[in-house]
Amino acid sequence: MSDHLSPPGSHLCHSTAYCIILFQTQSEALEDHHHQQQQQEQRLASLIRKCPSMRVLHQIHSHILTQPLPISTLSFSLSKIILFCALSPLGNLQYAKKLLFQTPYPNIFQYNSLIKAFSQSHIQSFSIFKALINRGHPKDNTYTLAFVLKSCTMFLKILEGTQVHSRVIRSGFSSNSFLHCSLVSLYAKCEEIGNARKVFDEMSERSLVVWSVMIDGYVKVGLFNEGLGVFRDMLKAGVGPDEVVMASVVSACAGLGALDVGRWVHAYVKKREIMMDVKLSTALINMYAKCGCVEKAKEVFDEMAVKDSRAWSSMIVGFAVHGLAKDALSVFASMEEAKVKPNHVAYLGVLQACAHGQLVNEGQRHWASLLESGIQPSIEHYSCMVDLYCRANLLQEAYTFIENMPVDPDPVIWRTFLVACKKNKNLKKGELVGQRLLELEPFNPDNYALLSSFYAACSQWSKMGHLRKQMRDNGLKTVPGCSSIEVDGTLHEFVLGDWSHPESKEIKEALSEILRRVESSGHKPNVTGVLHDVVDEVKEEALCEHSERLAIAYGLLKTRAPVVIRVVKNLRVCGDCHEVTKIISRVYEREIVVRDRVRFHRFVDGACSCKDIW
Repeated sequence: MSDHLSPPGSHLCHSTAYCIILFQTQSEALEDHHHQQQQQEQRLASLIRKCPSMRVLHQIHSHILTQPLPISTLSFSLSKIILFCALSPLGNLQYAKKLLFQTPYPNIFQYNSLIKAFSQSHIQSFSIFKALINRGHPKDNTYTLAFVLKSCTMFLKILEGTQVHSRVIRSGFSSNSFLHCSLVSLYAKCEEIGNARKVFDEMSERSLVVWSVMIDGYVKVGLFNEGLGVFRDMLKAGVGPDEVVMASVVSACAGLGALDVGRWVHAYVKKREIMMDVKLSTALINMYAKCGCVEKAKEVFDEMAVKDSRAWSSMIVGFAVHGLAKDALSVFASMEEAKVKPNHVAYLGVLQACAHGQLVNEGQRHWASLLESGIQPSIEHYSCMVDLYCRANLLQEAYTFIENMPVDPDPVIWRTFLVACKKNKNLKKGELVGQRLLELEPFNPDNYALLSSFYAACSQWSKMGHLRKQMRDNGLKTVPGCSSIEVDGTLHEFVLGDWSHPESKEIKEALSEILRRVESSGHKPNVTGVLHDVVDEVKEEALCEHSERLAIAYGLLKTRAPVVIRVVKNLRVCGDCHEVTKIISRVYEREIVVRDRVRFHRFVDGACSCKDIW
């Protein structure tokens, strides 16, 4: 019997061999099936990707639904259809959204594709995101949150953005640098600069983009010093800036009127060979113009190989605020010759130039050109025309123009007209306009201050006193005059009557010497602008403490010719300070440039570039 039996263990060996052969056969069959499935998916993907229209896509979709496809292939095909509908220019977003919500088990790729596609429509994008969160599956990822944050940023939706920020934290993505950058961008664009800085400070690694966003965020809300501070930190961190960063930094210098820092930044750009694109060049034009160095602005402008409408407009406005009307008009004419269509800013600049130059006929001609161009005039354009008539003492023409405006005049227009009434001591029209101003802005202290100044100019002391009482009763306080001057790269600020500066003793001595030399030249103080019914001696003392005089005194104290004394003031220069500065420029033989709220004043040898019209 043993002769007919297999050797011990031989039965086990045959069984094992059979199992191995069977497994290999099944594996090959599975691999072959998997390969066929992959080929089928690739064919469907190619078909969908090359689809010529939505009509054809509908046919492909119908075909897929009628085929006995595996779940994975069906899901893959539906993803490709959603992707085509969402991202192709031939697609249909609403069809993609409908398909997403009809899919039994949509994956996160499908959700992300649609959220990204709907980024131009925040309501749709955020509603899909909310549906994903409420559904509970699939789990959102960093791409989902980044796409939603981009939509919130684009449409300045800070409330929804903070909700997404909470989701970032709950999802465990707090350390994700890309999401951090998106959050900084969101808060900065929505002017929530404190929150932007908080997220920025939490980042362990900062890319060039996030540094750029933080600097630009500060500049956009007017925190120029803080923006420059971040730029210094960026350099210390060894991160090299690009042209986008440098444009923001240059804009910060322009906002501060910090010419020395601006010059250093310009030199840095040249030394590091940073690309001087149109945006950066335009920022430099603005900076030099706003810092009172319009010749340098023109130099940068002339070096530009390509000039867009913003560059042309910046140069026109630069000349206009410096009172160089003919230069502004010349650049505007060159812009038209270069076949660059003037934008609303270019027209604003040329009208401003005509106003400052009292070029009424030119202003009227350009106003007609603006109307013919198809550009809808803004309230600022109307304001320039009123200013044009007022500066030329054409009060009746100005009033008629205001009455015939197709839009309601804003407070700026009425303030411009009131200033003209003050200059001409037109009590009747001035009172009428003053009352309209108070009706429009009953809690704006500037209106009360201007009307008080008007009454003082007309010697209506009782009416002025009544107005000042109204201010006190309403708890209104005017913004004090503030002037700044840059010396050796450091900005020094002076406020009306404030002697807190560490060198106040030396400044007082310099002011006394200035007063002595100005009086010896024969100057008699113009005290009509001082809003107090007190003796002239007290008014004269008040004039001596105006912020621009403190800044000029400090400039004379700390610099020597030929250095130009450059002062930036937050308010309009008063008549007496304007006259005194002309005398200082002559007796001290110094060039002084003052940028007030309205324009630039360049004082040389006893004369001002504004020709006493401002």
